[in-house]
Amino acid sequence: MLLFGMVPKVRVVAVVEQDAVLREAFAKDFGITGYADLATMLAQEKPAIAAIFLPHAECPAAVIQCAQHGVHVMVEKPMAVSADAAQAMVTAGRTAGVKLTTGYCWRMHPVAREIRRLVASGIIGEVIGAEGRCAAGRLTRYLDGHSPWMLEKAKSGGGPLFNLGVHWIDLFRWILQDEVAEVSGRNVKINRCYDIEDNSFAHLRFNKGTVLALDISYTVPDSYPNGRELYIGLRGTRGVLSWAPAYEGQKDVLQICSDDPVMGGSPVRSMEFNLEPVKGYSGYMGREYVRGFVRAILNGTEPPITGEDGVAALRVVEAVYQSAAEKRWIPVKPAPAGFPGPNRLLSKRSSGPAGRAIAPRRSPAEPVRARKRRSAGGSG
Repeated sequence: MLLFGMVPKVRVVAVVEQDAVLREAFAKDFGITGYADLATMLAQEKPAIAAIFLPHAECPAAVIQCAQHGVHVMVEKPMAVSADAAQAMVTAGRTAGVKLTTGYCWRMHPVAREIRRLVASGIIGEVIGAEGRCAAGRLTRYLDGHSPWMLEKAKSGGGPLFNLGVHWIDLFRWILQDEVAEVSGRNVKINRCYDIEDNSFAHLRFNKGTVLALDISYTVPDSYPNGRELYIGLRGTRGVLSWAPAYEGQKDVLQICSDDPVMGGSPVRSMEFNLEPVKGYSGYMGREYVRGFVRAILNGTEPPITGEDGVAALRVVEAVYQSAAEKRWIPVKPAPAGFPGPNRLLSKRSSGPAGRAIAPRRSPAEPVRARKRRSAGGSG
């Protein structure tokens, strides 16, 4: 709610929640109208934007219903429990002429944007290898956060790769401006209570040759600082970039090492980023994610993060699961013709109606918050 309140022309008007206790408390806290079902809310409020926070398996039906009512949609990642289900959401949005985005907000981080710029500049040469680590808390954080469905494969899709790993899959697609060609992976299950794994390890080979190693985990000691380990690294023929993100922090440091002549006299450098303090989930990058989507609606442009980006990440996840089951490298299902790839830095003009769900008399709104709760120590 804090993030939406920081974006001009956005006003939250309603919430949909089946649990009467949660619904009434939420509606009272924020002075909005509560509804028990989505259809009633859509008919009465006629919102411009719906933000969907539901168990992953339930997101497609809600998104499609909103799209059919001409409502633009923000849906929590990974969007669905399968790439095909996510693709159905994309198709519904394109057919209805509404915009669809999903929460891969790490693209909005100033350090991530600088890494992408540096890679594109060639300062580290051809990118040969990369590494991404994302370990956040323990499985029990979802019990503490009143989201036990996250530990049920049928509702969540799977373990940390579905919930956390998709962030890094998307971010590296965007940084490298390339798609994943094939994968090799293993899932490690150490818990005996739930039907999802605790850890996923994978190697992803991109079309241009870069090999990315992923270490994604729900196995983090309670004593670990801030309860999470985050890392992004890229190694090229002429240099290295490394970053250990300070999630929701205000100070980040990017390490650069390069033999490029532009680094002459100082081939090893550190760039310090002191981020603007922003309250709310994911801080600065969360706010910029909301801003970017609203701007796309108002300007009739493609969102910085599209539904197709969500589909691409899930196709990689599915290939990793297949690799783990068959113990071999698995090619990633290619995107369909006309698929907008990860090369967008600035949004392009949309071919659909410009902001058709926004009327001058009202502002875009977030009507749907159907409770996908996170624990305080989560990073995804």
